[in-house]
Amino acid sequence: MGLEIAISVAREETRVAVLDNGVVTDLFGDRAKHKDFVGNIYKGKVAKVLPGMQAAFVDIGLEKAAFMHVSDLSMDAEPGDTLVDGDEDEKDGDDLRPRRESSKPIEQLLSEGQDLTVQISKGPIGTKGPRVTSYVSLPGRYLVFMPNVEHIGVSRRIPRDEERARLKEIMKRLRHPGCGYIVRTVSEGVKEEELRSDVDFLHVLWQDIREKRDQQPAPALLHTDLSLSFRVVRDLFGKKVDRLWIDSREEYEAVRDFVQRFSPEQTSRIHFYDKDESLFDHLGVEQEMARALSRKVWLKSGGYLVIDHTEAMTVIDVNTGRFVGKRDQEETILRNNLEAAKEVAYQVKLRGIGGIIIVDFIDMEREKNRDKVYHALVDAMASDKARTRISRISDLGLIEISRERVREDLLRSLSEPCRYCDGRGYTKSPTTVAYEIFREIRRIGNGAEQQRIVVGAHPSVAGLLQDEERQGLEALERECMAKILVMPDEQLHLEQYDLAVL
Repeated sequence: MGLEIAISVAREETRVAVLDNGVVTDLFGDRAKHKDFVGNIYKGKVAKVLPGMQAAFVDIGLEKAAFMHVSDLSMDAEPGDTLVDGDEDEKDGDDLRPRRESSKPIEQLLSEGQDLTVQISKGPIGTKGPRVTSYVSLPGRYLVFMPNVEHIGVSRRIPRDEERARLKEIMKRLRHPGCGYIVRTVSEGVKEEELRSDVDFLHVLWQDIREKRDQQPAPALLHTDLSLSFRVVRDLFGKKVDRLWIDSREEYEAVRDFVQRFSPEQTSRIHFYDKDESLFDHLGVEQEMARALSRKVWLKSGGYLVIDHTEAMTVIDVNTGRFVGKRDQEETILRNNLEAAKEVAYQVKLRGIGGIIIVDFIDMEREKNRDKVYHALVDAMASDKARTRISRISDLGLIEISRERVREDLLRSLSEPCRYCDGRGYTKSPTTVAYEIFREIRRIGNGAEQQRIVVGAHPSVAGLLQDEERQGLEALERECMAKILVMPDEQLHLEQYDLAVL
């Protein structure tokens, strides 16, 4: 089956899945109502400077102000700026955020009301607004152009040293003074003319952005990146991809024309999908997306993972479930943990989980077994493009993963906190609510002699009061010397109730 990319296009959203031998390895989505802003360039206005955080909020015209740290601030794009927090040896250059450490505090560099050209480096996540940088980077087919950084790098995913040296020498000849470039992985083997075409195109694009900046008042959108389909084709559709499926005739033809311009030999691997069964159903993507949103993920052996999200971190608990093994207990636990390590890595990457991740493996007595599980997790995470740090496994079976937040994770982007339980994941039991009602009746009961107390409650609570707790209700009637009437109300939340004295 090889490596495949599937693009499913509908009026309301575009979804993309990357599959390696039939296994979904990446999922992306872009909805018409909630566009992906990453890569957009704006002329913003500094709304607030925060010296204590060495940061600022910038109004770029979106619902929430953008956040900028002083390390993301380039003043006057001085020549000699170098890459910090990632270079060509670490990643492909597609999402580099070049920075230099400033010798001045942010309050000496920015003032409220000041205009600033910025690019969104990280989209809104949860309640937070986007993060921006003034180090602009413009991705092309073969290069990433960085007008504010004087640097030439070559993707380390190009394995041969002589090829990397060849590309670097070409870029030294083609570069514009004071500008920087990262040569992307897809540039392996390309000719100088193709790189020159990319250099010229990106330079003209940057000049257009600067002209718009000079002409428009802040806040203003100066440049928006390609649509999701074209970004995927530009960034992922390389020589290693065997097939690209698209289920929209219009998008298929547009993508073919796009690819024909820069890499005509690859158009034969672009296919239009026109079967009755949907593309994502046909490839098994829908089923995998359902797993990626589930709290419980079953392992083939019968064990399972439980994945819980909190504000501060994500916690993954490993359980043996139905997996009992055939040998001693330690061997059974080891096999379950090894399988879980691979699934943890897969789920973390597929769901796009970032921040702090705590994995609670089943306790193992032997240190060599703990090492095996640790190395299995490290190996499984090795292909992850996001920057990741993994701690050694503790005596209690805990591993801490610190993973870069590249984008909003699937759970947050495709769901919202439960409106019924307010995101807690649980509600009070009917018995707990019934006993709360008893206490409330006692509070008001003293003044209700010879009167009626009407209780309105959710049907499950009302049923409990009229059945299992009927004796308690009758005792309260004698205690308060009042008649208690229970009225089921489907409009009430399970935890809500109304009391009235008539």
